Amino acid sequence: MGIGIYLKEIGRGKEGARSLTRAQACDLWGQLLDGSVTDLEVGAFCLAMRIKGETPDEMAGFLDATTARMQRVPAGATALIVIPSYNGARKLPVLTPLLALLLAREGLPVLIHGVATENTRVFTAEVLAELGIAPQTEVRPIAPGSVAFVPTVLLHPGLQRLLDVRRVVNLRNSAHSLVKLMNPCTGTSLLVSSYTHPEYAESMAATLALTQANALLLRGTEGEAVADPRRAPKMQAFIHGQSVLLQAPQSGTLSELPALPTAIDAASTARYIQAVLGGSLPLPAPVAQQVAHIVQLASRL
Repeated sequence: MGIGIYLKEIGRGKEGARSLTRAQACDLWGQLLDGSVTDLEVGAFCLAMRIKGETPDEMAGFLDATTARMQRVPAGATALIVIPSYNGARKLPVLTPLLALLLAREGLPVLIHGVATENTRVFTAEVLAELGIAPQTEVRPIAPGSVAFVPTVLLHPGLQRLLDVRRVVNLRNSAHSLVKLMNPCTGTSLLVSSYTHPEYAESMAATLALTQANALLLRGTEGEAVADPRRAPKMQAFIHGQSVLLQAPQSGTLSELPALPTAIDAASTARYIQAVLGGSLPLPAPVAQQVAHIVQLASRL
């Protein structure tokens, strides 16, 4: 059928664009994932939605289409912790692997899914490789107390193609928003998600509520779903879509800063993570608080 009928609605500019229903968004996104539309239509969609912005109903529809098509990771008796990782590090070390390994040390199975979306940042997969954790080559169950990294292409190649559009047009698109809300699991699981700008906090929270998700939402560190080691962010929980404020953002003047590495390359970050896990360097308090919240939430599922 093509997506022209939908482009006509969403492509009228910021003031004139009309939003799609959840069902329409599901149909549109399904066609994009299936590769049944032209590159011109894909580009038109990405730019139109970038200008308009996604509504919670549209994002829920995109998630519906993705869930129906992607490879799913089975969860066992212990709640599986899901951490999207797509932003990487630009100024601070990427500590998503530290968060994951701390959760695994608590006996939880941890799934990180992601891909490098640009060439100028350090990404989680690079740090995990330095720590001896290679990407999975097939989707399989994750044992309690272990960390697995699943490249996005294993979950759905069409989603990977949409993420790669950024390398052509130099702009993020709806796929970059979707992967932060995507939970590729069957069974009991908890999504750990983050936003980069305050305006996304409300829209992401509304989508998590609409999709009745189990999740922890916080303002991430450079877009990664790990607490800023320097100052604790607001953390909000969702249990079957019901929102609970776990902690308010830390305010006031900081008395001291954590001893973070000055270099953010993968090897330096891995050495820092090993030092923290080994006890020779202190664990930043905000990350410890995040771990405690996730462990407590997982026990309630």
